Amino acid sequence: MYDPTVARLTYRGLLGRRRALILCVLPALLIVISVAVRGFSGADDQVASDLLGGFALATMVPIIGVIAGTGAIGPEIDDGSVVYLLAKPLKRPTIIFTKLIVAVAVTMAFSAVPTFIAGMILNGNGQQIAVAYTVAALVASIAYAALFLLLGTVTRHAVVFGLVYALVWEALFGSLVSGARTLSVQQWALAVAHKVTGGDLVTSDVGLTTATVLLVAVTVLATWYAGQRLRSLTLAGEE
Repeated sequence: MYDPTVARLTYRGLLGRRRALILCVLPALLIVISVAVRGFSGADDQVASDLLGGFALATMVPIIGVIAGTGAIGPEIDDGSVVYLLAKPLKRPTIIFTKLIVAVAVTMAFSAVPTFIAGMILNGNGQQIAVAYTVAALVASIAYAALFLLLGTVTRHAVVFGLVYALVWEALFGSLVSGARTLSVQQWALAVAHKVTGGDLVTSDVGLTTATVLLVAVTVLATWYAGQRLRSLTLAGEE
């Protein structure tokens, strides 16, 4: 289910100089803001939770997920180079699963690690806030990578649709429309974070059991359907 050659090529595409610089912008901004906030207000658990929840989890993680998830396969489909990959004797699910692993790893590295560093800067992991949001970023990275990898196989405008989901659905509708929060990866991740802290600083509108089921279901279904889409691309090319 995992092919090292496909993984190496995908890493090379995702971590090229230009894309790597883009991936570094938001994590760097988070750490700079955290240093400034700690310097001005000192260690404050509520401030730390607000910043990690409002910027790291709500904005940084989904945007990095968009870049990594769509970038794992979208450019290859757009420029036609995916044909060379499909010509190799590899099962389509293997290609998708390998690219998902790479997208998840990149998303985690550029979101969960900076989130933990920022949390330690803000309040030294008081009330387990740094760990809680790090865990939330990790689980959200898996779901986001799967969703946006699927988008990369469905449309040539995957980045646009991904950003609309991340910034409009998650950030706007998720904060204004209570029903939309049930279908929010951010809320699912917050349910896990709430379990880690065990307090009221981190809350979610979704229960832990529901969140866990939805995280697993979305990841599995998105990965499966991406594999089916890749099969259809093969058939279209052969015809």
